[in-house]
Amino acid sequence: MKVLLLGATGTIGASTARALHQQGHETVCVLRAPSAQLLHATCVFADPCDPKTWGGTLREGAPFDAVISCLASRTGAPCDAWRVDYQAHIDILEAVQQAGIKHFVLLSAICVQKPRLAFQKAKLRFEQALMATGMTYSIVRPTAYFKSLSGQLERVKNGKAFLVFGDGLGTACKPISDRDLADYLTGCLTDPNRQQKILPIGGPGDAITPIAQGEALFKALGQPARFTHVPVRLLDVIIGVLSVMGRLFPAAADKAELAKIGRYYATESMLVWDPQTNQYSADATPSHGRDHLFDAYAHWAHGEAVPERREHAVF
Repeated sequence: MKVLLLGATGTIGASTARALHQQGHETVCVLRAPSAQLLHATCVFADPCDPKTWGGTLREGAPFDAVISCLASRTGAPCDAWRVDYQAHIDILEAVQQAGIKHFVLLSAICVQKPRLAFQKAKLRFEQALMATGMTYSIVRPTAYFKSLSGQLERVKNGKAFLVFGDGLGTACKPISDRDLADYLTGCLTDPNRQQKILPIGGPGDAITPIAQGEALFKALGQPARFTHVPVRLLDVIIGVLSVMGRLFPAAADKAELAKIGRYYATESMLVWDPQTNQYSADATPSHGRDHLFDAYAHWAHGEAVPERREHAVF
């Protein structure tokens, strides 16, 4: 197929570009700047958030069979979230429909099940707009990423304790690697069982808690496990202070939103929410792939590069 790929400079987008190439698809990526990671794709340099980009891009590259969007706001701040996660996608969707592209594969997030934050609401609103078009869609909602759970590696290497919120047992996730997620996204192009559906997806194995993550990281480094338990209430205080400051200073308001994001992930599991039991369910969260987080910890502990985490780092 000929596929338009958005968000290709992120780690998941770059992995998706590689997966598309490996599966024999022709890929066109829209980028703001050149990327050395995209050796097997045609690159168009333009601003994906500028609606003027899409008419010419789609006409010049036509015909496309599908679009895969890994595009997402980097900061999660409200203005950025609504600009990228919603409005840019709406502009893209309109152009895609006009170009006659039949299939839209969207990388969303499992946390939109319980939307409390700006970026979650923006993503969910676009999901609803996409489903309302009548075109073929695949909405992929992954659980935690490996890179999101790599932030304390250097801290632990330097002899410090692993930080957990509360008792470290109240949340869990089934993390998925970039490679496995890219394989799942590209599989949506040809698997009818992944079309016209919202698709929560995690990695292989059992759900793991923050305590289990810390224990695995210490084991990989050959160190005894040590934990520092951070009260969630501390995040509430930080959010309150920054929210007050944010009335005068926009930068403080953005930091308050980042603190809210941190609190959300500190208190909510990244698993499928079961409305019947009002609980998160590991059993109801599908698994895909072969990469395990704990194996990644072992590789990173022995010198392999840790994935870039950019603005989403909490620790």
